Amino acid sequence: MLDLAEPELPLPAPPLAEDLPPMPARMVNEFQYCPRLAYLEWVQGEWADTADTVEGRHAHRRVDTDRPDALPPADQLGDDERLHARSVTLSSRRLGVIARLDLIESAGPGSGDGDGPPAVVPVDYKRGRRPHVAAGAYDPERVQLCLQGLLLAEHGYACTEGVLYYRDSRERVRIVFDEALQAQAAAAAHGLRLAVAAGRPPPPTDDARKCPRCALVGICLPDEVLALTRGDTAPRPLAARDDPALPVYVQAGYGKVGKKGDTLEIALEDRPPVKARLADTSQVAVFGAVAITTPCLHELMRRDIPVTWHSHGGWFLGHTVGTGHKNVELRTAQYRASFDEAFCLRFARDLVAAKIRNARTLLRRNRADGDSATEALAALKRHESHAHTAAGMGELLGVEGAAAAAYFQRFESMLKAAAPGGGFAFDFARRNRRPPADPVNALLSFAYALLVRTFAVTLQAVGFDPYRGFYHQPRYGRPALALDMMEPFRPLIADSAVLTAINNGEVHPKDFVRVAGSVAMGQAGRKALIAAFERRLSQEIAHPLFGYQVSYRWCGKNYLAVSGTK
Repeated sequence: MLDLAEPELPLPAPPLAEDLPPMPARMVNEFQYCPRLAYLEWVQGEWADTADTVEGRHAHRRVDTDRPDALPPADQLGDDERLHARSVTLSSRRLGVIARLDLIESAGPGSGDGDGPPAVVPVDYKRGRRPHVAAGAYDPERVQLCLQGLLLAEHGYACTEGVLYYRDSRERVRIVFDEALQAQAAAAAHGLRLAVAAGRPPPPTDDARKCPRCALVGICLPDEVLALTRGDTAPRPLAARDDPALPVYVQAGYGKVGKKGDTLEIALEDRPPVKARLADTSQVAVFGAVAITTPCLHELMRRDIPVTWHSHGGWFLGHTVGTGHKNVELRTAQYRASFDEAFCLRFARDLVAAKIRNARTLLRRNRADGDSATEALAALKRHESHAHTAAGMGELLGVEGAAAAAYFQRFESMLKAAAPGGGFAFDFARRNRRPPADPVNALLSFAYALLVRTFAVTLQAVGFDPYRGFYHQPRYGRPALALDMMEPFRPLIADSAVLTAINNGEVHPKDFVRVAGSVAMGQAGRKALIAAFERRLSQEIAHPLFGYQVSYRWCGKNYLAVSGTK
């Protein structure tokens, strides 16, 4: 039996405070493997499925049950009594650990001493095959199993060993809970608690072998974080992969979104229902009088798939999410930085300079043949330099306004001749809004609404508060941080999508309606611009810092993820 009365273990875990939940033994396993991985999962609530995690759940399908077997109290279990209890949850405030044991078996006849507590053996199911290592298994799995043994001992059972069962090779590996393993398990539990108390993610591991198949590599971004913090690591392309899930847009005078199995079923007026797999859906955007059933909304929230709500004309009203991201440390740091005027100015300078630089690049590449636009390009270059040295927010706002005037003065040079078909042409004199006075301004306003919605949802998904910004001042109902982050992407994404839709003939003059001096987009025009906008987000580029090929969608999302986890 494990001697819990006189533990001689280095770094013994202190008693758990009453207001703190016990740590799952699985999280201690992750800490032993990689402290950063455990912190991201346990403290920040991050998770991403891979083929390995899905296979692991499949391996546990026999022992994971909502109706666990009863575990008799230790004083009621005889030495010769056969025990076979599945899916038993045990916890200890002293150890600060909770675990769901896959299987508990009696140690067998003669294993007890007759007078002491009954001897039992925890069996932990693992995917894959038995590793051929000296200890019989890798340290994280041994530590997790030993914690299960410590829990059983604290509940009165004799437990000196456990078993790891590898499903693919169907082999049982015996693990003895010696003093060295007990000390290692206690140190890992104590180390995780210290990491949680520190309130900051540990640095990425230097063991390059652990990262490529890690489920959270696309969230942790180890190479990117090390490159930004130490500057001595060349990032590998192991994390540069896009999420195959895409937004589902629903716009109609009347529509209904329901759930059937693992698919969304969308009914639009008199049309046949359209289906979309939930696994392939990153968010649902509804325009107009579209209803979503309660079971469907519940499933979307369970899967962390946000729903964004828009008026029929495209105005972003808000979004619905589940419990949201629980990274409170990130939001605390965000609020603290938002009151630091020096930080806000540095941050805003970079945003405005990047926006002007991207606008200049778009104008230089898309201006009409024969139009040098020399004066506008030179002015934008001067404004970019001025943005880096602006003395305050007021001066920076003036620089941004002057750059926007120079840019939009030449915006029409990037448009092709008016499309045939009658009606008013796609001409552009100046930028205006609320309401837009011409089709181009209507397209720009709608594209900017799509962009701010994209950033508002993404910011909240990685743990930021989209309503507390650094450049745009907080105002009731305005997602200030989303407006901050979208500034450099206005020319790259929104303006480029508008130019593509017009110059490729995807939108036509008949797709707009002029009412009382303003222009509104019709359903066909919105659909065409949404398609151009999503294609632009999916377009691959060379990452400006790390060099590998990624999409704009990945670039924006994972830049925010790096900011939130480094």
